[in-house]
Amino acid sequence: MKLAIFDFDGTITRSDSFIRFIYFSNGAVKAYWGFILLSPVLLLHLLRVLPNWITKQIVVTYYYRGWTVERFNALARKYAERDLNKIVRPQAIEKIHWHIKEGHHVVVVSASIENYLQEWCRTMRVDLLGTRLEIHDGRLTGKIAGKNCHGLEKIRRINEKYTLSDFDYIYAYGDTQGDLPLKAIAQEFYYRFFK
Repeated sequence: MKLAIFDFDGTITRSDSFIRFIYFSNGAVKAYWGFILLSPVLLLHLLRVLPNWITKQIVVTYYYRGWTVERFNALARKYAERDLNKIVRPQAIEKIHWHIKEGHHVVVVSASIENYLQEWCRTMRVDLLGTRLEIHDGRLTGKIAGKNCHGLEKIRRINEKYTLSDFDYIYAYGDTQGDLPLKAIAQEFYYRFFK
């Protein structure tokens, strides 16, 4: 059996799906003003002072802390059904379909939030390993549950779900430095393949 691992944002998509989800779920005005208020945090992230996971947690806290899981999941499903395919690269979808047709096991491993990727991955008939949000008493706390699925965490999560020795060949597709650890487990690693 062969395994095909795909990053999501920038590999399968042309742009960041989480930023789009923020606009979709909060409306343009709140999203826009939030990014202005969060601009010092975003600048520190761009300057590599703040790590990816801290930046993401601050953004999640600002926009989603206190939301009910039902409200969040309903908007996540709508986003997956109505908006997500607008940013998907047709070449990436063709490659996913090719892997499925060849009988390969396909998994999306992403730092993006699992809630909105679940529906998309279910429709595509692929597995998902993504970033999970912490829930307490049916509400989002604003924190990431566990670790952001980025960099070496992608490898840890893959090893947690799969026994890699069960696969005789592994393909991996990524587009950022956070995907480079996939090179260590793949016989074929494609970097920015669909750009």
